[in-house]
Amino acid sequence: MNTVDDRSLLLALLDAAVDAIIVSDRDGAILRLNKAAAELFGYSIEGLTGQNVRILMPQDMAVHHDGFLHHHLDTGEKRIIGIGRDVEGLRANGTLFPLHLSVGRADIEGQVAFVAILHDQSRRKAAEEAAARSQRMDAIGQMTGGIAHDFNNLLTVVIGNLELLEMSETAEKSRALITDALEAAELGADLTSRLMVFARKSTLQSEVIATNDAVSQSLAMLKRTIGSHISVEATLAEDLWPTRADATQLQTAVLNLALNAQDAMSAGGKIFLETRNIILDDSYVAQEIGVEPGNYVRLSVSDTGDGMSAETRSRAMEPFFTTKAVGEGTGLGLSMVYGFVKQSGGHLTIYSEVGQGTTISLYFPALIDIADNATLARKTDDVQVRIGSGQLVLVVEDDPRVMRLSEARLQAFGFNCITATTGDAAWDTLKDRDDIAMVFTDLVMPGKLSGHDLAKQIATSKPNVRVLMTSGFSEGVLQGGRIGADFAILRKPYRQTDLAEALQAVLEDR
Repeated sequence: MNTVDDRSLLLALLDAAVDAIIVSDRDGAILRLNKAAAELFGYSIEGLTGQNVRILMPQDMAVHHDGFLHHHLDTGEKRIIGIGRDVEGLRANGTLFPLHLSVGRADIEGQVAFVAILHDQSRRKAAEEAAARSQRMDAIGQMTGGIAHDFNNLLTVVIGNLELLEMSETAEKSRALITDALEAAELGADLTSRLMVFARKSTLQSEVIATNDAVSQSLAMLKRTIGSHISVEATLAEDLWPTRADATQLQTAVLNLALNAQDAMSAGGKIFLETRNIILDDSYVAQEIGVEPGNYVRLSVSDTGDGMSAETRSRAMEPFFTTKAVGEGTGLGLSMVYGFVKQSGGHLTIYSEVGQGTTISLYFPALIDIADNATLARKTDDVQVRIGSGQLVLVVEDDPRVMRLSEARLQAFGFNCITATTGDAAWDTLKDRDDIAMVFTDLVMPGKLSGHDLAKQIATSKPNVRVLMTSGFSEGVLQGGRIGADFAILRKPYRQTDLAEALQAVLEDR
């Protein structure tokens, strides 16, 4: 094999590698990188070539990089060379993400070069965090259940003795004091019963139910309970699968979620209830812990309120955690809902963006027979066709895991893909190109341009470019909330069949 062939082979190996590979000179200037490295950091290959590797590091690491490099070259001491370690990377959009870094040194004809192999650990970190969150919730549930059980025993003695005392006491003043004490003890008993729901140790009266009927009854109560500054709307699927749950607990869960939503909209807004059949597959389950693939009935309660920060979302289901002022909430509402859904064999998700609103979805296992599953499987098989025919799609997504999945799904339909990690970067790409047929973008994006802002700018300046947005918000928020729905929106999580239908609809709408 000659030198040209060797070079071609090395270049092919570089681009075929799944992990990011960056080759730099003795001063840290990037000589070569593969496509995976450019995509990982959100740059083009040309945009990174010639740059110093410091551009890919957070500031506290970048300021020490040259010193570490020169120390190695002067002394030969190997602090990093040949030893992998966990670090943080800095993307073009300014976000940090976890990396595993391995560095090797090559001495070629008197010149020193460094080869870095970088593995994105975002998925592993997310899985670890999800597992830790699940374990924490289980531990809190076990502890809470034990405390609630012992406290119930104490309250049983207190209430029993107070009732006996009430039967024998004749003085009016004493009877009033006993009555007050009994009411307080019964409130304590109610509190412990709610803790038992979170701990998944309460007794549920599970039966096969039509979820729409339970939601309709809850809706009637809500319209009498929710303040006049909040409107309540519902979209209930006509072909909803049956499921098994405690109808009373389900109505209580809806009421709790709606009241929480009301508290997030002090200046007014909308609450949306929505039911839908949904199939959770491996691509969704991979991002969650404690949920099995399968067919589910999804009940979503959404609002157009203040939304939650990432920290609030991570703790929202813990008992006694609340963002309300002291005395205005127990912090048990959402934890009760979580416990009820888990005890019913289901799953709960929270999708929220600060300033946009919140969608909380409850997933209950559907009761459908084998014939129904066979029909669904055939429907999934039917979409393995070429919709794209080589058309170019710009995928706009700041989550690298979702980005890779979206690219793979679109390529399966025959599309070619280029990517951007912010709305601003996507618009910069669009301005300079006329070969992009469609933009597939997440609704909420970092930077100045959200997905919706990007879509509006495209409609004005690039009307021939089709736009498909995706979001975790419910259809209620998307259709009637502050976001608006001027463009086609695909709701997460979605299957390949859903994506195929949405793509075909957008491409045909010319």
